[in-house]
Amino acid sequence: MMSSEEPAIAVTGLRVVRGAREVLHGLSFQVPKGQITGLLGPSGCGKTTLIRSIVGVQVVAGGEVTVLGRPAGSAELRRLIGYSTQNPAIYRDLSVLENLRYFAAVLGAPKTDPARVLAEVGLEGAAHQLGGTLSGGQLSRASLAVSLLGSPRLLTLDEPTVGLDPVLRKELWELFQGLADRGVTILVSSHVMDEAARCQRLVMLRDGEILADDSPSGLRARTGTEDLEQAFLRLIEERQAA
Repeated sequence: MMSSEEPAIAVTGLRVVRGAREVLHGLSFQVPKGQITGLLGPSGCGKTTLIRSIVGVQVVAGGEVTVLGRPAGSAELRRLIGYSTQNPAIYRDLSVLENLRYFAAVLGAPKTDPARVLAEVGLEGAAHQLGGTLSGGQLSRASLAVSLLGSPRLLTLDEPTVGLDPVLRKELWELFQGLADRGVTILVSSHVMDEAARCQRLVMLRDGEILADDSPSGLRARTGTEDLEQAFLRLIEERQAA
């Protein structure tokens, strides 16, 4: 999908090789600004590798990745991108609040930011709890809180709702939509198809290749299906038949 406005992310011919295996096979797509774009696909399809390439921490074998008009990994992007990994990136021997104050200082974020992001992810009650004592869901929320510090123009979220209960998942998706409404671009990966309907656009991956790049309604119409899981399966069948 193309847009007359400069995209938040432009990926062209991206190839990534690990060992003797190519895991991303010449991917090309764009992510428009101010929208939630879902990166959908089963575990092992290349979602995390693609996100790492966009953030600029993945060695690539070929192609180009441009983020907010700059090459991926550029120093000036560090304060413009919020990145939440699958593995929570907080210090286990510090409290949640101490972690947030530390990362806020590193980013040069306002001193009021730790309290703000604690409220946004629903962790006020665990503010003084050590990172090493948090549950899996709390760790995920703490990592998400770190990515929200400052004023990121792009949020890249790798499976941010894994292990969370349905109520909290719903609240976080409402938070994501609120950020997008304020102009923040969000790229969120998931293998949960019911979350896909909350995105404005979807990039569906399988085995390191793009199966589809469209809106949820466009995918349903294109495949003649009622839900996105059926659409994904139909796309796989079409690819195999071709």
